[in-house]
Amino acid sequence: MSALDSIDYQIITLLQSNGKMNNKEVAGKIGLSVTPTFERIKRLERMGVIQGYTARINRKAVGKELKVVCQVSLKSHEKEGIDIFETAIKELQEVIHAYHVAGATDYMLIIEVANMEVYHDFLKNQLSQIPHIGQVNSSFVMSELK
Repeated sequence: MSALDSIDYQIITLLQSNGKMNNKEVAGKIGLSVTPTFERIKRLERMGVIQGYTARINRKAVGKELKVVCQVSLKSHEKEGIDIFETAIKELQEVIHAYHVAGATDYMLIIEVANMEVYHDFLKNQLSQIPHIGQVNSSFVMSELK
């Protein structure tokens, strides 16, 4: 991978804060013309530094007012159990992010649902039905700071 320079990092920072910013806007902020800015962005995409563009959604506006941080521990760490769990988690639309982590638990899941009743149903009828789960601890987000 080619080394990134300070202009590349400026582009990355700008697009992280607003992925919808067009090439002309980015160029104006970093002090380059549009063509070299466009070429740098395309290079960053080809290199895999920029992996895609997403939209931040107002959860309340789409009826997902409850955000849950869920820690999951597996009963064992055999490859088959890990593969089964990871495949199942990828299919659950309520799971917005899933991380395999080191520490006291094995996985950290970020789950978004309408309310506590929906989360209870999700936990009881979907998450707990995945084989090899040993323990689940749920924390409920009260406010988002950053």
